[in-house]
Amino acid sequence: MSKPPITQSPGRKQQVQVMFNDIAGRYDLLNHLLSAGIDRGWRKRLVGLMAQDHPRRILDLATGTGDLAIAAAKINPENITGTDIAEEMLAIGLEKVKKLGLDKIITLQKADSENLPFMDNEFDAAMVAFGVRNYENLPKGLSEMCRVLKPGSRAFILEFSKPRKFPVKQLFGLYSRFILPMIGRLVSKHSTAYTYLPESVAAFPLDDEFIKIMLASGFRQAEFISLSFGITNLYIGKK
Repeated sequence: MSKPPITQSPGRKQQVQVMFNDIAGRYDLLNHLLSAGIDRGWRKRLVGLMAQDHPRRILDLATGTGDLAIAAAKINPENITGTDIAEEMLAIGLEKVKKLGLDKIITLQKADSENLPFMDNEFDAAMVAFGVRNYENLPKGLSEMCRVLKPGSRAFILEFSKPRKFPVKQLFGLYSRFILPMIGRLVSKHSTAYTYLPESVAAFPLDDEFIKIMLASGFRQAEFISLSFGITNLYIGKK
């Protein structure tokens, strides 16, 4: 029997956790395959902007298998703490970190982004790539992100958007509705994981609407940069 589609029900967090644990072994392959490798460029852009702040302590929320944390290690922070609720994703991330000899810089741990086990004003930067869309309570998750940042520090959030200009809008719509779920289902062997992705993007607050939620969650400044013809946004909030 196939798994039910993920909804905005009270069990959303648990459903997301189960889903990502189920696809953990093929997650990295599918990430790069389905984005044609463009996702690496999006992470590089985030890290490049974050490097301007010279952060010593970085928090990587919804770290998954640690790709963003590994990319951020190149700017030589003192340490990076990656958190996620999916144990299988973290296990793969830990293997990657150890293989690259980054285990003295990067620490991965299980934690809920909406109830972070950290002190106020603890980090010089926070970042998350394609994770806030999965929060059960988005304002609470953003508030927690803001809480653990030091005053004046910035949060960097990569999230999928929806292109608005022809022909990218039409092509991306076709790809996300039909091609992406088909390839994702074949490779991941999971019946709903890659149907969930376009559905969750469609339901997510975008652009200025997301900026308003950031500001209401405690950030005093917020902006976004559109990447790859509007496929992805990089949101930046300052505490």
